[in-house]
Amino acid sequence: MFTGIIESIGTVEKFDKNGKNIELTISSSLSSKLRIDESLSHNGVCLTVTSCNEDVYSVTIIDESLKKSNFSKIKIGSKINLERSLRMNGRLDGHIVQGHVDDIATCIRKVDQENSWLFTFQFSEKFSSLIIEKGSICVNGVSLTCFEISENKFTVAIIPHTYSNTNFGLLNEGDIVNLEFDILGKYIKKMIKG
Repeated sequence: MFTGIIESIGTVEKFDKNGKNIELTISSSLSSKLRIDESLSHNGVCLTVTSCNEDVYSVTIIDESLKKSNFSKIKIGSKINLERSLRMNGRLDGHIVQGHVDDIATCIRKVDQENSWLFTFQFSEKFSSLIIEKGSICVNGVSLTCFEISENKFTVAIIPHTYSNTNFGLLNEGDIVNLEFDILGKYIKKMIKG
């Protein structure tokens, strides 16, 4: 489980196809702190560390995760938002994030507001009941508040710290991001349907 507060940006150093899976080797300031079998959020996707040393670590992305995330577009040099799993004795600064991507979305608008930025995303309409005005959304692993909600669009505002310390600073119109909708909304929807 995660909070959506990004700790570091990783860089893809090596990319190997292994059957339907992809093996990634990533450099990061977190590399020396990791251990094998640790869960780590990569652009909002929970992946298991399979090897690590002081400078780099590796993860495997299975076909199911590739189909539901923006990792199908990954390449050497790609920048990835990273977060280690939540410690139960700490603050929950973002919101509860599982690291299970629900959908991908396309950035359809980026507006520079002189030291803050607005990003508008378009996503699959079948998820529209899981997003509310001023509700939580996880975009590429970043916990954000959404507004200007429509059936398949929402907007988020990005402060300078987030812009500089996540891959939002590299995001442009037409780029694909990973979305995880609020887990509480998912359970409420299931209870109402049941």
